[in-house]
Amino acid sequence: MLIARTVDELRHHLFAFNKPVFVPTMGNLHEGHVNLLRLAKPLGDVTVASIFVNRLQFLPHEDFASYPRTFDSDCQQLQTHGCDVLFAPDESTLYPQPQTFKVQPDPTLADILEGEFRPGFFTGVCTVVLKLFHCVFNGGAGVAVFGQKDYQQQLILKHMVQQLAMPIEIVTGTTTRAPDGLALSSRNGYLSPTERTEAVQLSLALRSLAQAARAAKTTGSLDVAAAENHAMQSLRHRGWQPDYVTLRHAHDLSAVTQLSDQAMVVLGAAKLGTTRLIDNAEV
Repeated sequence: MLIARTVDELRHHLFAFNKPVFVPTMGNLHEGHVNLLRLAKPLGDVTVASIFVNRLQFLPHEDFASYPRTFDSDCQQLQTHGCDVLFAPDESTLYPQPQTFKVQPDPTLADILEGEFRPGFFTGVCTVVLKLFHCVFNGGAGVAVFGQKDYQQQLILKHMVQQLAMPIEIVTGTTTRAPDGLALSSRNGYLSPTERTEAVQLSLALRSLAQAARAAKTTGSLDVAAAENHAMQSLRHRGWQPDYVTLRHAHDLSAVTQLSDQAMVVLGAAKLGTTRLIDNAEV
């Protein structure tokens, strides 16, 4: 596996290839990242991963400084699972001057849910992803692979490449889960043993609401607001601090006011102790 620290090194390594497939990460890799790499491998002629903890997507009170950085073990995992090129820039490489030009995503998608509770988050995500796309694809075509756990993020990025006419296909990999159903996340490492046992309750609450919506599709009898509130209250009673649990239309994350045959998704975010977890369940 080749490791590129600068944009010039990266482009030199990729010059001979026609269709890069790219898996962006912030490092501290787990089996979910490995599965994205497995999904990516057959989709192009060179597999590229990146490791970069992006300051722009962290709010001032969040965990940028303490976010786990495990570069050596990450490299071992990437090499073991067939990554061809790792792009691992430092901040001065990716942001050689203050990043005053930023990507402002569609507020109807980016200012709700995660964007409401983490204002500016998706501006930071879109800005760094667009910049990484330019570094990896250099204006050409390719494939980028993201995880479904970050459902709102992958939807926003799909809209971004479509509206900016970028010849890049966004592929979404299924959420990888622990045996008990907890969605794998680098932040799961913040959980205490007791919290780790409790953490699966978020996915259970989302799945319960998804099952209720699925069952009600034929009858239209679900009180969506009441069902969402019930899921929130059930988490609060267990000691969680939920930000949202909500049933949305899958294509644009608009609120579901009436059940129909359109695809839907339940999304949730909640804090357990000091750790904030997100997840989703398709209907």
